[in-house]
Amino acid sequence: MTTTAVVWLRRDLRVHDHPALHAAIAAADAVIPVFVIDEPLLAGRWPSPNRVWFMLQSVASLSQELADRGAPLRVLRGRPAQVLPEFARHAGAGDVFVTRDASPYGRRRDRAVAERLAASGIGFHARTGLYVHEPDALANAEGRPFGVYGAFRRAWDAAPRRAVLPAPDRIPGVPGAGDAVPDLARPTADPSRIPTPGEAAARERLAAWLDPGPGGRAPVDVYADVRDRLDLDATSRLSQDLRWGLLSPLEVVERALGPGDGRRVFVAEVAWREFYAHVLWHHPGVLDAPYLARFAALETRDAPDDLRAWAEGRTGYPVVDAAMRQLRAEGYMPNRARMITASFLAKHLLLHRRLGEAEFMRHLVDGDVASNDGGWQWTASTGTDPQPYFRVFNPVLQGRRFDPEGRYVRRWVPELGRVPDSHVHDPWTLDAAAQAAAGCRIGVDYPAPIVDHAEARGRALAAYGSARGAGVGAPDEGAG
Repeated sequence: MTTTAVVWLRRDLRVHDHPALHAAIAAADAVIPVFVIDEPLLAGRWPSPNRVWFMLQSVASLSQELADRGAPLRVLRGRPAQVLPEFARHAGAGDVFVTRDASPYGRRRDRAVAERLAASGIGFHARTGLYVHEPDALANAEGRPFGVYGAFRRAWDAAPRRAVLPAPDRIPGVPGAGDAVPDLARPTADPSRIPTPGEAAARERLAAWLDPGPGGRAPVDVYADVRDRLDLDATSRLSQDLRWGLLSPLEVVERALGPGDGRRVFVAEVAWREFYAHVLWHHPGVLDAPYLARFAALETRDAPDDLRAWAEGRTGYPVVDAAMRQLRAEGYMPNRARMITASFLAKHLLLHRRLGEAEFMRHLVDGDVASNDGGWQWTASTGTDPQPYFRVFNPVLQGRRFDPEGRYVRRWVPELGRVPDSHVHDPWTLDAAAQAAAGCRIGVDYPAPIVDHAEARGRALAAYGSARGAGVGAPDEGAG
């Protein structure tokens, strides 16, 4: 009797190092890969045409890889708890294999699917694959989740890692044609500026990042020295590949490990991603409330005009505006730009961080619920390992430090193209004649700052200080 297994693909759009796919091949005579277009992917809490486009293009690339190996992809559309069990029953499948999902929505979805499958006598088997170490795999000495990155990182480093699995040469599929992957979204960003979707392109990016060039050094080897420079494009640009599982984080880490600060710091960034997944797993409420409960009393402003100016890159602070314009054009910002823009919204404008989180998620191709919330809460001083609330990034100084000649700013804010380097991060300090000579009249060609840095800092310190005095403790504060 022929046995059949379904591999339900979600955020694991690859064939290399895929434990769920390997388990399905080992368990059954025939394997049917399935992708479900779930409506929340298209119009959920954080919809994004950029992510949907990249995801479906990557699914189409994976479909060809699977077909070439003998297992055509089936594409379903609807709520997974309805369409997947029905498909599995009709296919005569005895088991469904998936890669574990750590998000609150993914966990609820998988419980519902597993219950419906069990009612039909079909097994549901979750395997690792989205993380080097699963979000619930690590705990401190008291058996509690970590609330501090440093302690988490030490446990993360010490935990044993499984072996990286090869891509299967052949997958015993079911005869017949696969399904076409529908074209359901047009990116709001420029597609030519988005990294090429699909596993093959992601693996090329990984090789280019890690493999030594003619000079004997790979880009990763200088990462520690230049990663914050906005003008150098010095990041790996692998974030969307990890977000959609085009690359296995385990394989990325195993290949990246080696001597030198660059590799150490790069691996630390992968661990940060996993730390935020760990926090969200144990504290799903952080999506709606501050991790540090004492800041629940923080009073924020209702200022829609300021929010629009920030989102559209019209704050009058060049490095903030450049970063927000890059976000809209590319669906991406380097981490330093994310911190600068998030700090400006949360502290200079004193707007609620969730407004910023939503704006990022509307555009980021690599938008990940755990990482996005973790980063925003860190910058807003309400999360784990927070920067002190009294630390307010000065956007002028940040620009001078990380874009010293203004190349990043001029790339995205062409109005400042002729402003001298010495004033490109504070053009309003030029006198009227110099502004006219540079073709950048403040308030005419480029906005005046929508808020004064010193006044905004004082307002933020007062608001945070008041909330801190009125607050009550926080989960896991200082734990680990």
